[in-house]
Amino acid sequence: MVRKPTKAVQSKPSSRREDAGKFCDAVSSHLTYSVGKDHFTATPRDWFFALAHTARDRLTGRWMETMRRYYRADAKRIYYLSMEFLIGRSLSNSLLNMGCYDECCDAAEKECMDMEQASSSEPDAALGNGGLGRLAACFMDSMATLGLPSYGYGIRYEYGMFNQRIENGWQVEHPDSWLRYGNPWEFPRPEVLYPVKFHGHVVEYVGEDGSPHHHWVETEDVMAMAYDTPVPGYGGKSVNNMRLWAAKSSRDFDLKYFNEGNYIKAVENKNESENLSKVLYPDDTTAMGRELRLKQQYFFVSASLQDMLYRFNKFHKNLDELPDKVAMQLNDTHPSIAIPELMRILMDIHHLDWDRAWSITARTFSYTNHTLMPEALETWPVSLFETILPRHLQIIYEINHRFLNEVRHQNPGDTELLKRISIIDESNGRRIRMAHLAIVGSHQVNGVAQIHTKLMRQTIFRDFDRFYPSKIINITNGITPRRWLNQINPGLAGLITEHIGGDWVTNLDQLGQLDKFAADQAFQEKFRAVKQANKENLARIIESKLGITVNPVSLFDVQIKRIHEYKRQLLNLLHVVTLYNRIRANPGADRVPRTVIFSGKAAPGYTQAKLIIKLINDVADIVNHDPAIGNQLKVAYIPNYDVTTASEIIPAADLSEQISTAGTEASGTGNMKLALNGALTIGTLDGANVEIRDEVGADNIFIFGLNAAEVADLQGKGYNPWDYYHGNEELRQVLGMIGSGFFSPGDPGRFLPIINALTDDGDHYLLLADYSAYIACQEKVDALYRNSGEWARKAILNVAGMGKFSSDRTIREYAEKIWGVKAVPSAEA
Repeated sequence: MVRKPTKAVQSKPSSRREDAGKFCDAVSSHLTYSVGKDHFTATPRDWFFALAHTARDRLTGRWMETMRRYYRADAKRIYYLSMEFLIGRSLSNSLLNMGCYDECCDAAEKECMDMEQASSSEPDAALGNGGLGRLAACFMDSMATLGLPSYGYGIRYEYGMFNQRIENGWQVEHPDSWLRYGNPWEFPRPEVLYPVKFHGHVVEYVGEDGSPHHHWVETEDVMAMAYDTPVPGYGGKSVNNMRLWAAKSSRDFDLKYFNEGNYIKAVENKNESENLSKVLYPDDTTAMGRELRLKQQYFFVSASLQDMLYRFNKFHKNLDELPDKVAMQLNDTHPSIAIPELMRILMDIHHLDWDRAWSITARTFSYTNHTLMPEALETWPVSLFETILPRHLQIIYEINHRFLNEVRHQNPGDTELLKRISIIDESNGRRIRMAHLAIVGSHQVNGVAQIHTKLMRQTIFRDFDRFYPSKIINITNGITPRRWLNQINPGLAGLITEHIGGDWVTNLDQLGQLDKFAADQAFQEKFRAVKQANKENLARIIESKLGITVNPVSLFDVQIKRIHEYKRQLLNLLHVVTLYNRIRANPGADRVPRTVIFSGKAAPGYTQAKLIIKLINDVADIVNHDPAIGNQLKVAYIPNYDVTTASEIIPAADLSEQISTAGTEASGTGNMKLALNGALTIGTLDGANVEIRDEVGADNIFIFGLNAAEVADLQGKGYNPWDYYHGNEELRQVLGMIGSGFFSPGDPGRFLPIINALTDDGDHYLLLADYSAYIACQEKVDALYRNSGEWARKAILNVAGMGKFSSDRTIREYAEKIWGVKAVPSAEA
């Protein structure tokens, strides 16, 4: 039977028995009438569907009431536009938020159903690539919990983020067919259907008022159909909507070809149209992939704007009121095409003049930036826009023309500034800078951590910060404690509730009360027992999935995130090889046993990241089978990192690796999740690590390496990685082993591209510069881990200091500083 988390408010025993009986009857009814099975033939998946339909029934009434409440209040609404929503599994989260998890467990027991097996049958809805999509899901949870009128808009990808398998040490991508068995949480809305146009050309004509107008004609149209998913807030008082769009062909098939017997040609247009929502992030290393990706972005943005305006126009006739009733948040640059799209609708369909349309547009949109790396800022070739979205290109040109005129008037003669700040990059084959478009077309722009925002203002968007002095603000990211503590770590959630009550679930600042228990030996023992149980659970999972036996008493050293050179999984691996060499050189020494756990996916076209995965697995193969090493060091790469995998790893982590090069990570949220669950952080002063240090105390975090200013200074002076190579004997030995084929005897030159990147090619992310400090910091980790009481004290202080990093606080700041949206509480509340 699945473990039961302790909730903030428990049902009374008598009513709970009564509620469990009703819940049990509803599950049985759905098993029979929705699934078409009985108790004798039902599989765990059948039970999951019966449970999900029962939970959805309870959600739906509150969902409808929430929507009516928002309409009655004529409330200003938030529309959160995101290409990704990494929501994971919904059953346990929905039951906990609705307050009926215990009833469900009781019903499962009564029906002799294995709740854990049923829950595990739910596929992860992997509609995201990583932090960006998971952040969007956390925000949806918080907006509902806070009673803020909001919609999430995205794409209903038929295939989510690929299913990663490790075959002979290599990442191999397989389709993630998460909809194979259907999705019990969604409501198809075939009546909510909008045309989305592509290609064609623009006709200019003179209107009755004598002004020029534009008509986009002879387009290829695709239909966007809505699928709605209710998103419950904690306590179930508010249930908001996530609306995802699926592409449908405007023509099912060509009867002429069908009658001629050419059945493939008959459905060709249908298949091409519906490819738009087939897969999350097509490979954009090909021309076809890039075209599909741009079409995806416009597809969901166009449908979402049409839907938003339909809702607005039901009760408001004056479009000038739009910014007073609508706040549209661009989650990164993917939806920034919404700015010229709204301008097109206002001017070409509603015939507003430019100034009026631009005033409405700029006051409606706001933009969140998620990257500091110039190469990661999205750009599109002008030629591609010209072919696919010709009217939008005209509007972007006009936006840029008017913007540059403003800049020119304030900075006469500064042509270099105009080149840097222009929406059109003329120096690299004429490309549209989508981040520049988002900044110019939004009334507010935010970074996602204090240092990230500071660097935005000082580096990549320095010119914009000078031109718009108050436009760029900071709102530090957060995570929902409902999923990332209450759901995934019931042992720790129960311990916290036992000592400080359950209000922390919706007011994470309450965790500060744990300070007084940090030095309490009895509390430490309970805390360590919870952690140990979680480690033993993860050890079983590792043995089951990988066939690797790990010591659950060892230090669990965890790095779980997208595989990318700037996140520096490779630096972690250099430490692993260093430890390996030290153990081999002195096998009898008294050492802290360590299990190093990696998990994450590399983009399919990212060759170097995939080679790093192969190196991790090759190192693991040697280390784990070397009899001289024994249980002193183990390495495990857990495949197919997703929300469920994170939920298994995070509660068991002792050490959280947050070791990106300073100045590269915008915020990170894995650092928050791990610290919230009692892991100590080893990291650089990058992203939200800086604020975590400030909240938990500098003595309770392991900080090493160059800071962002020192990185910039070193690179400015001319960084030479060979200086560090020649100056450190252990580093030379480690790189020599990797480069000579010690870990790849069948292919000695396999990892030379990694060695070349770290040496001859300049070590772009400064691994060699930070290596020595990182190794020294890891020695401090070992020393502290030997003192179990002191380690537990610091871990408890980390949990106590995480109140700031609730997504509830983040969303309140957005609502107050950017959106101007207020909660619409239920009558119950």
